[in-house]
Amino acid sequence: QVHLVESGGGLAQTGGSLKLSCVFSDGTFRDYAMAWFRQVAGKEREFVAGINKGGDSQYYGDAVKGRFTISRDNDKDTVYLQMNSLKLEDTAIYHCATQRWGSARSPDPDFYSNWGQGTQVTVSS
Repeated sequence: QVHLVESGGGLAQTGGSLKLSCVFSDGTFRDYAMAWFRQVAGKEREFVAGINKGGDSQYYGDAVKGRFTISRDNDKDTVYLQMNSLKLEDTAIYHCATQRWGSARSPDPDFYSNWGQGTQVTVSS
């Protein structure tokens, strides 16, 4: 069973930056496309960004385009989310997820099979 552990969340001011990491274990990282989702209490999980298995294609939700960057290091079994120009509305719990048969382009969380526990990101003014 794939295991995912997110880190790097915390408190940031509007306009600031944070970098999230998600370490993958108990599987072959290169066999999975990876994505980041976020969730606010009482709302549905929102697609943030996805990256294919090779790392050469990235996809972004409209709310974060131009501000966030997803990347992966297949030697370190880790996917990253660089978040710049943070806004109050970026406050959420951020989860990484895996997609075995796909490129992590889909915004539908039902197409992702493994999830981490999440890391809290709080943006304040």
